[in-house]
Amino acid sequence: MADDSLPDLSAYDAVLFDLDGVLTPTAHVHMHAWQTMFEDLFAAWDIEPPYTERDYFDHLDGKKRYDGVASLLRSRDVEVPWGDPSDDPSADTVCGIGNRKNEVFSRVLRAEGIVAYPGSVALLDELEAAGIPTAVVSSSKNAEEVLRSAGLRERFTVVMDGVIAERDHLASKPAPDVFVEGARMLGVDPARSVAVEDAISGVQSAAAGGFALVIGVDRGTGQDELRKAGAHLVVNDLAELVTGPSPLPDADRSDIQEKSA
Repeated sequence: MADDSLPDLSAYDAVLFDLDGVLTPTAHVHMHAWQTMFEDLFAAWDIEPPYTERDYFDHLDGKKRYDGVASLLRSRDVEVPWGDPSDDPSADTVCGIGNRKNEVFSRVLRAEGIVAYPGSVALLDELEAAGIPTAVVSSSKNAEEVLRSAGLRERFTVVMDGVIAERDHLASKPAPDVFVEGARMLGVDPARSVAVEDAISGVQSAAAGGFALVIGVDRGTGQDELRKAGAHLVVNDLAELVTGPSPLPDADRSDIQEKSA
């Protein structure tokens, strides 16, 4: 049972969810793909300091792929031509490097598939039963493939993803553009809606977009960091927001309660 002090999401007009790390545990696939690609690149180009996990959270998490590449290279004082999204993955351009990473990600996703977080599915079930509209707002160009793989695609009439963001020239998170556009596509006012994010840049995006409630999901970013970015509330799993019986085993539910204390 959810904590009585937690908000009733059915009181809002809509709930907009990030995908990776919020609905599906694809963040680790992205992290592994980025690490593999950048470690090889840094070694080949003699770039220092070495790639670290912090680089993922500071420069890549939540951003459109090419913006993330440019941000991380810039942190090492490396500039390469932007190129074009059609660039071959072997091209030494921002787009080519981003496409190189995407090859690794797609290969792992096709081989292993993905299963949505049980707590997230339970919350989606509850919102659907209450008639609350939901949407996905993701910077990933793989969002459609991930949603289909996880069996979630039919739950959402609106998927605001990296393909649309690139087509419509929308600024990457932490700019508010993608969340605001997701709300527009869903036909709701951000000031009466909820945004759910696990990335610092995503929380900043939703906060800048004027959402009534910004919920951070701490999958490793850190509760303090998510709050500093603008989250009104931070949970460890969306099961905490489910008002009915918990979808988690007793051991996992106890762990959540301890972390939330």
